Amino acid sequence: MNFFVHESSYIDNGVEIGEGTKIWHFSHILSGTTIGKACTFGQNVSVSSNVKIGNGVKIQNNVSVYEGVELEDYVFCGPSMVFTNDLTPRSKYPKGKAAYKKTLVKYGASIGANATIVCGNIIGKWAMIASGAVVTKDVPDYALMAGIPAKQIGWVCVCGLPMKKHLTCDECGNSYEEHNGRINKIRRDTNGI
Repeated sequence: MNFFVHESSYIDNGVEIGEGTKIWHFSHILSGTTIGKACTFGQNVSVSSNVKIGNGVKIQNNVSVYEGVELEDYVFCGPSMVFTNDLTPRSKYPKGKAAYKKTLVKYGASIGANATIVCGNIIGKWAMIASGAVVTKDVPDYALMAGIPAKQIGWVCVCGLPMKKHLTCDECGNSYEEHNGRINKIRRDTNGI
């Protein structure tokens, strides 16, 4: 076994866990889930059946990742953030897995503490969702989102810092260009990010 699971956590049969991954206290990973290499799961993390989690993902304390959610490589999920998978849940009239809406969180995106991601949406690569935000629609790559419902308030660099109007990061030197409401990176910093 080339990964770590704390003795208080439960890993069901049929779970794949990549090398170097650490799953800490009181967590539960259900069958059919695939977890990549070098991930970190904090205390009290629950991952439902058939979830796909990429490499280098960090999931902080008290997060549930429900069936229908996919996390690409290097996604960050802040403490107590929330995913959903059913837009119209009813306890008395359960609809089953066919009703689950897919949610995709793309490469490098970060979701702040206590944010809510309503199902059926895509969080773009390197996007940043502010703490407490409620995402109700697709989020562009590199977008900085805040509020209820979440609205784009700017752009964020791959290094994590918000950018000014000139779309060059003051911290790492990455440059971007905007076209039709989207941005693309055009210059990399000396670290190759």
